[in-house]
Amino acid sequence: MPPSSNQIRDALATVKFPGLSRDIVSFGLVEDVEVENGLVRIRLSVPSGSNHAIEQMARDAHEAVSRLDGVDEVQLDISAPRAAAPGQSGGGMNLPGPPSDVNAARHPESAPVGAGSRPEPLIQRDPIPGVKHVLAVASGKGGVGKSTVASNLAVAMKQQGLAVGLMDADIYGPSIPTMFGIHEQPEITDIDGRRMIIPLQRHGLKIMSLGFLQPEDAPVIWRGPLVMKAVRQFLRDVDWRECDILVIDLPPGTGDAQLTLTQSAPLDGAVIVTTPQDVSLIDARKGLHMFREVDVPVIGIVENMSVFSCPECGHQEHIFREGGGRRTAEELGVPLLGDVPIDPRIAKAGDAGTPAVLAHPDSKVAGVFGEIARVVTASMVGQNAHVQAQN
Repeated sequence: MPPSSNQIRDALATVKFPGLSRDIVSFGLVEDVEVENGLVRIRLSVPSGSNHAIEQMARDAHEAVSRLDGVDEVQLDISAPRAAAPGQSGGGMNLPGPPSDVNAARHPESAPVGAGSRPEPLIQRDPIPGVKHVLAVASGKGGVGKSTVASNLAVAMKQQGLAVGLMDADIYGPSIPTMFGIHEQPEITDIDGRRMIIPLQRHGLKIMSLGFLQPEDAPVIWRGPLVMKAVRQFLRDVDWRECDILVIDLPPGTGDAQLTLTQSAPLDGAVIVTTPQDVSLIDARKGLHMFREVDVPVIGIVENMSVFSCPECGHQEHIFREGGGRRTAEELGVPLLGDVPIDPRIAKAGDAGTPAVLAHPDSKVAGVFGEIARVVTASMVGQNAHVQAQN
């Protein structure tokens, strides 16, 4: 007796999209399930991902359903939204996993179009008007100082002569308004026939955050679709024009906002923030693998809270262990961009609304962020463009 549609969905709920923490059912990727005797047809809609990630998902889904009693054959139809050629409408793409190849060999007349060939890339990231380069600052878990790094990195880039925007995509816990001392709401105006949000400005940066649009103590109780809509609006309905670099402060982890961003924004690179602790480094690895799965270059790792130096005697204490960021970077084959020490002035400056790079320009912290900014900018923009921006 063949399984029911609910049993098939339960089996698919064990399959995760590679690099992400959610299963394909809760992500809403399973559009339809049909059962006809022992034949199971599954239609999936994949918003983004590298070919490798999508093929891995297809194999895992095929295997999960094939294990059910009463299943003789599984057919997967996987579609991804992408720009259609002139005069053509968008459509699905059949991506055969290994079992589909077996079925095609047994029944050549039923082989899906493109069987045995590698499909074209499925990610279509439209450019953001007026933005030359986009950088994501991410972390595998919360509490590692990701927003502090994003804020100071954006300011350091501005100090090096670049026009910089800072987008707070940490929907559930926006910290950027506090770190820049911003309490007013942005204006909305018509630009070229479109209603656009005008980002607020501080210290020469264009800044946008959900925290500007709601009371400071109001919780954001949103499901995934609302989060994804907000991220898209911040990318497309905010006037980011004339930005050399848009720095995006992501929420921690690997979820809806990260997936939406990787499918919607033309990311030139990502920086992963961690602390030296193993518990943080494990999650940092997950974040790095997520970006690799969706074809976003990982520029490097920033180890925050690396060491505390006693201001009286100069003794150094590695409170969160020592060298974890460097070891992880070496294991994963990415650069360690810098070690940011523990300095109480960083927290005080952020709480007062002025990033430490500005509040303490001669500090070691400011020097570390300045060097990280130089390396990241050179990686994204190129050495020549970076030199021109400084002149």
